[in-house]
Amino acid sequence: MSSNPENLLQRLKLETRPHHERAERTVRFLDPALTSAEYRRHLEALWGLHAPLEERLAEQLAGPLPGLRIGERRKAHLLEEDLRALGHDAESLTKLSRAPWLPPLPGVPEALGCCYVLEGSTLGGQVILRHLQRHFAGVPVGPFAFLRAYGDQTGPMWRALGETLLHASDQAASEAFDARVVKGAQDTFDAFVAWLAQEAAHAPVRL
Repeated sequence: MSSNPENLLQRLKLETRPHHERAERTVRFLDPALTSAEYRRHLEALWGLHAPLEERLAEQLAGPLPGLRIGERRKAHLLEEDLRALGHDAESLTKLSRAPWLPPLPGVPEALGCCYVLEGSTLGGQVILRHLQRHFAGVPVGPFAFLRAYGDQTGPMWRALGETLLHASDQAASEAFDARVVKGAQDTFDAFVAWLAQEAAHAPVRL
């Protein structure tokens, strides 16, 4: 069966919705009582998944899809910038926990689905950025480098990803290809949920 490339982005949004909603519930940035220590802890947890996952995506996508500019989409170093502002140094960063499991990404379609999730969180992060700037007004919590990410290029980078997805779908002209992209996205959301929930369970109890 041939795929309809115009429908892949719609399908991703629809078929990942419950996974996306579960992931959103594990993100603490919008907690009205969020402290700077909890903000740091959440950034540490995000680094623990971003660092190994971005390495995997670079290996899988840089060669087949150079136009995606996957190297420019890496954000672990931005998380490190934020964490240094919150007290980490080079030695302590090396001791941060990494997720012991990653979503299975056996090929390019699944890796594209994973990239869709990471880039979507960057797009949504603009709302979180504005909230945290108000929430931590006057509190020295660093530059919000991770949430700022691409700055005024956030929209163009998101659209470029969409174009890559649609082009890849069009080239494959395969229902199986699109289904694999969706599965990669679903598995990535689920990996975030599992990892952030585990890290939250080990976080100090708020008094």
